Amino acid sequence: MSNTDQTPSKTRPLLAPLLLLLAACGVWTSACAPAERSRPDEPIEPPPKAVPVVPPAQRFLDVSAEVGLDFVHDNGMSGERYFVEPVGSGGAMVDLDDDGDLDLVLIQGRPLSPSSEAGSESEEVVRGSRIYRNDLEPDGHGRLRPKLIDITEQSGFRADGYGMGIATGDFDNDGRIDLYVTNFGPNQLWRNVSGDGRIALENVTADAGNGVDDARWSTSAAFTDFDGDGFLDLVVINYVDFRLETHRPCRSAGGRPDYCGPQSYDGEPDRLLWNRGDGTFVDITGIAGLLDEPSSGLGVTAADFDDDGRMDLYVANDLRRNFLWQNLGPGADGPPRFENVALERGAAVSMLGRAQASMGVVAGDLDSDGDEDLFMTHLSADTNTLYANDGRGFFIDRSTGSGLGPASLEATGFGVALVDIELDGRLDVVVANGAVKVIESLAKAGDPYPLKQPNQLFHNRGQGNFVELGAAAGEAFGRLEVSRGIAVGDVDNDGRLDLLLTNNHGPARLLLAAPFDNDGAWIGLRLLTAERGRDALGARVDIVLRNGTVLRRRVATDGGYLSAGDPRLAVGLGHDPEIAEVRVRWPGGGEEIFTNLAPGSYHNLVAGQGRSAASAPYDSTAEPTAGSTRSPE
Repeated sequence: MSNTDQTPSKTRPLLAPLLLLLAACGVWTSACAPAERSRPDEPIEPPPKAVPVVPPAQRFLDVSAEVGLDFVHDNGMSGERYFVEPVGSGGAMVDLDDDGDLDLVLIQGRPLSPSSEAGSESEEVVRGSRIYRNDLEPDGHGRLRPKLIDITEQSGFRADGYGMGIATGDFDNDGRIDLYVTNFGPNQLWRNVSGDGRIALENVTADAGNGVDDARWSTSAAFTDFDGDGFLDLVVINYVDFRLETHRPCRSAGGRPDYCGPQSYDGEPDRLLWNRGDGTFVDITGIAGLLDEPSSGLGVTAADFDDDGRMDLYVANDLRRNFLWQNLGPGADGPPRFENVALERGAAVSMLGRAQASMGVVAGDLDSDGDEDLFMTHLSADTNTLYANDGRGFFIDRSTGSGLGPASLEATGFGVALVDIELDGRLDVVVANGAVKVIESLAKAGDPYPLKQPNQLFHNRGQGNFVELGAAAGEAFGRLEVSRGIAVGDVDNDGRLDLLLTNNHGPARLLLAAPFDNDGAWIGLRLLTAERGRDALGARVDIVLRNGTVLRRRVATDGGYLSAGDPRLAVGLGHDPEIAEVRVRWPGGGEEIFTNLAPGSYHNLVAGQGRSAASAPYDSTAEPTAGSTRSPE
């Protein structure tokens, strides 16, 4: 089923037959995929006209060099053009030592063949995945500045496989955030055993249960509590059945050797791991209903799309129908059951009725109507897609009317993130771009890796309407690179969400959100479970302002592409920021109200320490509740 209540955007005459051709054969296939192009001087369709709403200054500043981020990704390419080379990799923003600031994890590739392993570049670059401890320090102007120190060797972290992605979550409920690393090859689970001011991890893959070490080509993964039992379960997304021994040559439309696409290989089923509560997992993929639908999955997000109190799953598949796994609740034997309802809910294919090459995906309230919308990235010559939720878990393709679709036609999007650049309470969209097919203009210019494209920042003007900012977004959005993952978090604790941008076969970049005089107010929230203070992934938060505005957010570390973000919520409040109350619906049930929370700082909200939402509506004379305040240090 496709959504047909919108008229596709007008395109240039030569583009229409191209889209019909792409619909028939898929844009990654070597037989009929056109070579991707760099962006022309003029866009295919002009963005919506609007009076500039931001000053002509950089919204994000690249501070990588000055703060000590020296990570360079190596995809191990040797000239063979193995399919896996242009796909990775991701990174994470995560507080590993629980000191109140975010550390960084960067996932690394490795040589794929003897010829690449012998290369001098690989010898210099490939050191395995890395951990950077963040030691915030004053910048001399009344703010804090990240200071990154590579502590990988001291930490015991030895993730030296061909890395793809990372998921973060406290799977053993000890109050420390753990890491799950996906690979082209066996995956790894790293238990966080940090303490006494140092970061330490131990590899517990072998003891964590069958399936944790999935040896297929895994991409994204996500921790969330699917059955509300208080323990984080794990979903692992697998791509296709590609192995080096099954590599086949492919060529671009111009006849150059090029990378193959997913249709050259069979899809693989994803994996669902159910947390037993004793530090181990059991593979329930078949019981849960996921086994019979092989995917070509690249992105995943867990959210309650139909507002029934249970966490659902959305999987972004590459040139196959996307999955919307509705959580049906626990079966008679305990584990949850799922049903793929993407087609009947309008979220499987585009409004043209065809599967798109979905890469990254994120869920959030993009049109400020109180439900979880979906946004995902695609290949060039096809638009990125916004599926608007009607509040009941049914979706309408609003890509064209939102302004997010037409401006993406010339780019191949991977990573995607939601931020609020003006702290006005509306979610803006960041997209990491980089081709997977040779860009002929770059190849002719002698570029050794001709897949480079600029990234994009879309400003939310309200009611789900967006405009691309272009150069106003910052230097990092005009630079040509092969970008992949985006991890989001407040790395300097100033209430503005910063970006960790990963590049394929290139340097990682830390982009700090710049403050502006006309920005709104903000509040920071960390939602914690009652026992051991684990981040309550999946909790739904409504920030109710006295002017009647309700800002809905979800606690999560997943979404995007191969990356994991800060579980804390940093929420813009606009210019009338007086908070009436904060309502929290906890995973597993129960809703509480917290009051007397001041803007401009972070607050820890602990389950069981608020006022029951069933007791009474908001009362301005009520006593303050026990939300502890933690100001940036």
